[in-house]
Formats: sequence, structure tokens, C-alpha cells
Amino acid sequence: MIPFLDLRAAYLEQKDAIDAAMARVADSGWYILGKEVAAFEAEFAAYCGTKHCVGLGNGLEALELVLRAWDIGPGDEVIVPSSTYIATWLAASAVGATPVPVEPDVRTANLDPDRVAAAITPRTKAIVPVHLYGQPSDMDPIVALARARGIKVLEDVAQAHGARYNGRRAGALADAGAFSFFPSKNLGALGDAGGVTTDDDKLADRLRILRNYGSRVKYVNLEAGVNSRLDEMQAAILRAKLPLLDAWNDRRRVLASRYLERLGSVDHVEAPHVPQWADPVWHLFTVRCHDRKRVTAALDAARIGWLIHYPIPPHFQDAYRHLALGKGAFPLAERIADTTLSLPIGPHATVAQIDAVVAAVRAAA
Repeated sequence: MIPFLDLRAAYLEQKDAIDAAMARVADSGWYILGKEVAAFEAEFAAYCGTKHCVGLGNGLEALELVLRAWDIGPGDEVIVPSSTYIATWLAASAVGATPVPVEPDVRTANLDPDRVAAAITPRTKAIVPVHLYGQPSDMDPIVALARARGIKVLEDVAQAHGARYNGRRAGALADAGAFSFFPSKNLGALGDAGGVTTDDDKLADRLRILRNYGSRVKYVNLEAGVNSRLDEMQAAILRAKLPLLDAWNDRRRVLASRYLERLGSVDHVEAPHVPQWADPVWHLFTVRCHDRKRVTAALDAARIGWLIHYPIPPHFQDAYRHLALGKGAFPLAERIADTTLSLPIGPHATVAQIDAVVAAVRAAA
């Protein structure tokens, strides 16, 4: 069997370092907002090339708390991709703002800057490009649009740890970057975890207040905050993994190149398009299939894992029924949802496994 992603192998490669990190925290006697969180924040900010990293409970709260820290709320609009995981929309909803979906560049599935420009209104307060599948969005034109209109830009970097756009790291391309460190991410904890990168001193300070019940000093609450603190144990684990992130991303690139080389001539499958300014980290290797059922049946027969990211566009979810966005409202997002298929990739997959996946996909023809 070829798994979609082998998380146990990732642990085993770093078992000594991860076990030592967990033992260090257990032995410290300090388990919330201690030295491990502070050290990870400094190390990850340096990695991304930003002044600050603020460790938070998970990726959704990273998105939500940035919008809240910017005082975005009822009556405001937040531009989001029509094709994304629903968390991007939920963050806007959580602060009372209205998510405004914008269709992607169909080649990359990332936000189309021209369509973003057409969607801006006087109520637009933020744009949230998602670096979907680990490939950066086309950020410069989006940021230029926003700067000219006084609009904030928040990168959703949940799938793009280490990706580069024109040589710059994702998470350092806009006003802030929101990360998830969910276990399956390129940099994953052993549980839920998240964080925000930014050069904005004021934003970083407010996020640190909001994450800790609205408090900078114990028992002194400046506002009604939440509990969204990166755990000391998870911070220590992330510190153990961070030095290997670039090497693991390079392994993903080798496997993605193999896929691109060998799937290019398969006429019933469309391989990913990579713009020249993008250096993706291949969190997912996602193709589009003319007959997805046939391809997945062939993969099942060969005992190969696969997933669909994402089978139901956000505007079709019951959570957004009140927006009355029916079939045909976002045809590109609907086409992507109907044809997308994610194939196995990860730092512990092998070239032989990738070749077996390609053989199964070819057999579906």
C-alpha cells in the first residue's frame, strides 16, 4: 500500500530530537507561554524574514484574530477565494464581516488579481489570498491594489511553509501571514497549533493580548480576548522540526518534478501549472481529471491513497446557505471541486512510489 501521507515516518526520522524536546518541556515545570514558545516565535520569524511571529492555538484562530486585531467586523467585507478550504471564509464570518468570494486563476487555483480588483467596494477592509496547495498567490499586484486603497492583506499560509514568491518567503509578502501547524502541514506539530508572522509591531502586540484573554499582565484584562495560545509542548516539537523544513520541502520538489515529467503526456489528466515567479513547496500535488471516478478506481485497485481538496466549494456548504449562492455562482470553483484530485506526496514518499502512482493514473486511460 502507498499511503497518501506518512506522518509516522516523519516522527521516526526525528524521533530522538522530538522525544528530547517533549522531555525538556515536561521536565521544565512550565507549560504555557514559556521559553519554548518565545524561542519558536523568534526562530520562525527569522526563517520567514519578519520581525514577529505570534504563536496561536490553530490556523483558523490565526486568521480570525488578525482580522479582529484590525478592527474588522459587522458591515465590513473581506475578499476571499471562491476555491479554498472553508476556514478562510469562517475567519471573516467569525468577526462578523461578510466574506466576498472571488474566482481564481483557473491555471493555479489561486486568486486572480484582476478579479480581486473588480470585487473591491468601499466596504472592503481586507483581502485574504490563499497559497493553495503550497504554491504562492500572485501577491505583488494584490498588495499594490490594497495599498492604493488602504486595504489590509492577510496571507493564508496554512499550506505554504517555506514557499517563495519572487525570492521572498510566504508569510512576509503582505501585512501579515496566518499559519497552521496542523500535523499534516509541511511544518506540522503533533496536535493543533498556529501562528502569525508580521512586521507590524502594533499588530503583534495586540495579537499577544488577544490570545491570552485580552491580557498583557496577569489578571489585568484590557479587552475581551480569547484563549488561543501556542502550547509549550507543540512549540518545542516545531523547534525540533524547523531545521529540517527546507530539506523536506526539497524532497517534495524532487517528487513533484517526477510527477510533472511523467504526467505531462497523459491526456486525461491536467498537471499543475507553476508560474515562473513561484517556488512552491508542494504541500499537495493536485491534478485535474476529466474522469475522476475512473482514476480513483484505478488508484484504489493499486492500493494507493488519494484525497480530494476540496470536494464541496464553500458557497455550497450549509454554513453559507444564507448567502444564497447557488449552482453556477462560481463556476471556476465548482469546476475545480469536480475535477481536482490530490496524489500522494510527502518528504517520506519515494520515487518508486511516485512511479507506481503514475502507472496507475496512466492505466485509467
